[in-house]
Order: sequence, then structure tokens, then C-alpha cells
Amino acid sequence: MDVPYIKVGILQEKQIRFHLNGTFEDEDGFIYHQGEWIAEASERGIRLTHPNLKLEKSSMLLLKPLKADSNFTILDVTIGIGFHWERKENQTFPSCLQLLLSEGRIWAINQLSIEEYLTSVISSEMNATSSVELLKAHAVISRSWLLAQIEKTQKLESQQSSYCSEWRTKDELTKWYDREDHQDFHVCADDHCQRFQGTTKASTPHVREAIKETWGEILSFEGKICDARFSKCCGGMTETFENTWEPIPHPYLQQLADTDPTNTNRPIDLSHEPSAHDWILGKPDAFCNTNNKRVLSQVLNDYDQETNDFYRWEQNYSQTELSELIKLRSGIDFGLITDLIPLERGVSGRIKRLKIVGEKRTFIIGKELEIRKTLSKTHLYSSAFIVERLVSENNISFSIKGAGWGHGVGLCQIGAAMMGEKGYPYQEILFHYFRGAELEKRY
Repeated sequence: MDVPYIKVGILQEKQIRFHLNGTFEDEDGFIYHQGEWIAEASERGIRLTHPNLKLEKSSMLLLKPLKADSNFTILDVTIGIGFHWERKENQTFPSCLQLLLSEGRIWAINQLSIEEYLTSVISSEMNATSSVELLKAHAVISRSWLLAQIEKTQKLESQQSSYCSEWRTKDELTKWYDREDHQDFHVCADDHCQRFQGTTKASTPHVREAIKETWGEILSFEGKICDARFSKCCGGMTETFENTWEPIPHPYLQQLADTDPTNTNRPIDLSHEPSAHDWILGKPDAFCNTNNKRVLSQVLNDYDQETNDFYRWEQNYSQTELSELIKLRSGIDFGLITDLIPLERGVSGRIKRLKIVGEKRTFIIGKELEIRKTLSKTHLYSSAFIVERLVSENNISFSIKGAGWGHGVGLCQIGAAMMGEKGYPYQEILFHYFRGAELEKRY
């Protein structure tokens, strides 16, 4: 098997500004010189502007570098879309630039080999100065996840079957968010898929060593590539795949306590309300229960370090604040919110179904990310939380106390970082989080 090439969606705008850092050529042999270019939609397709030059091209244009060390820089790329640290930055990418006109806007797409992609991903998802063993583990799961998604897409296309990630009735919405939203490329460059920020972040020998030593290596289970998932901090207990995304159990993505892998004690079932309540209010021992700033600074990029409390956290709302927020985020007018009631939890304590009770109506939402999006202007850190309803002098307020950062399925990045710090090799880190999986070299 040769090294696969993939398409990564970087940015979609009516107008895209980019720099060619070298000479590029399109499929008709036209030469594009170094410097700043502007791409925008026109009646014929894509209009390209360069100093003293205007070109009209079709709705799809592929630019290939004439030299291997040439690259391109896209200006004002939005990162952290929908998160509290959302911002714009200029990012540089290797290999080919594809411009694609879709619904009146232009996509900038990077075409490159999966190993080039991973060199950026593992240093975009975390700091490139992380331990080599952590970077190796992340290279394997990122490679596995992407190849599994490509296989899944090919299977769906061959079956000509539609993919449904939402069920709605008049009283309830069940929705999960995965990568099936993308039709024109394999993955996007933001947290919706995997962070990919080009060559801007990939700059250390550790990263290159991690890619080289795990080249072509994936996790497999019973001969199939693992749909390897990861989150920032599991909060001490990982969640199952089926409680977070489509209801298909993955044996290697099950509940486990983020503690010493030799511990054979059965994890506490946090799907029961009393157990979840005590767990979330406590601070049980776990790899990811750490304040080691040196390790955290290696794992977390600058914008991630703006989040100080991730193992246990608290968010407070007045009744009016919560009511206005939920109306804005859900599009439903509940009136004043009178209660938030967890109806069903996963094994890590993450809420799968939440009843929102208002003076005007009651509605149930799930799964975990839909809940997190509804209860925050960006994303609540996780859905592993309890709700304390406080009443005083005819005023109602809500205190949301939670555990972890992210969906909690698969590898816990902060937990894995601490395992690397404690001397665990990357194979043991992977086998801790993906029970029953095997390492396999595919190319």
C-alpha cells in the first residue's frame, strides 16, 4: 500500500487571500508566480487577481508547486471555530492548493500525503515539544482515525446509503456531530475533525521522529482499522463510542478509569445519578488529574492554556442569563428556565439526554455535544456535570459543576501526557486507552 494522499478543507469564504511561496503550475500548464493572490467567485467560476494580472478560471483549480520546498500561506484562517478562544491567523501549508467554488463561496483545500498531514496534526493538537512517546501515540491514533473515516465514507458511497445523525420529534432532539458533514474533501482543518495548522506548528525534531518511527502504523481490531478517538481530558473516566456518536458499539472504545493500567478493579458505573454526583464533586486520582505546569505547557498550545480548570470546573448562570442563552443557542423560546434535569448518562457520567424545563415548554436534547453547545456561548467543557438549582428570595440561579474537557472517548491527551512523563512507551499508552486493539503497519 502506497502512502495515501488526502484533501483537507482549510477555509471557505467569498474571497480568499493567499501567498504563493514559490512557483506553482495548474493542470493546463499555466504558471503562477510567487506573491500575493486573491481568489473570489465570478460568473464564470473563480477569478484570480495578482499585481497587474487577472485570470478567469473554472469552478475548480489545482495548483501544484514546481519545487518540493515551495508552499503557500492562507491569510486569516479561523481556528477554534465556536470555541472560547476562536481567532484568526495566517497559516502556511505544503504541497498542493485546490480552490473549489461551492454555493457562491470558495474553499481553499490542501492536497498532501497523510504523513505530511500528520506532521502538522500532532503538533497542532498539542505542543510540538511534548514527549516523543506521546507524539508517537498521537501519530498512530490520528493516522488510524483518518484512514477509518476514509474507509467509512467509501463504504457509505458504495452502498449509496444516506447517513443520519439526527432524530427529532416534537418533544426531543437527538443529534451528534461527526465528520460526515464534508463532501468535497476528506477532513476539515479544525476541531470538528482534527486540528491541522500546516507547517506553522510542525517545527521540532521530536515531531519528525514520531512520524518516522510510526510511519504507516495504525491501531486495528479484528483486522479493521480502529476509529481511534481522543479528547483533551476525560475527567478520570472514559466514555463509550455509542453514547457519544452513532449507536454502534466499538469494543476498543469502552469505559476505563484513567489510572495505572495494571489496576484490574472494575470501573465505577457513573450512569447512575448518585454515583455521577459523587464522582463529579470529588477529585479522584487519575493520570489527567494534574497541575504539572511543565507537562501541561508541553501538551497544550497557547490558546488551550487559556483554560485553567479542566479536570473539575464550574459555570454559574442567573435564571435570566440561562433562559436567554438557551433561547439563543437552541432557537426555542422556553420562557424562563425553571429546571435542567439529566435523564440519561453514559458510563463516564456524561449526560446523553437532558430535559430543559421552561415556563412555556419542555424539551429534551442529546447527545453530549448538542447539550454542551446549548448551555454555553461556545462549548461547555463537557456534558459530565451536575446541576445545582439555587433558590433565594424568589430568585433562581443555576450552578453547573462538571468534570473533564471534551467527549472523553478514547485517548485522554492530558492523561497520555502524564503517562509519557512517567516513562510509559507509546505502545503501552495506546493499549491503555484502546483495550484489545493491536498495532499494525499498513505501509
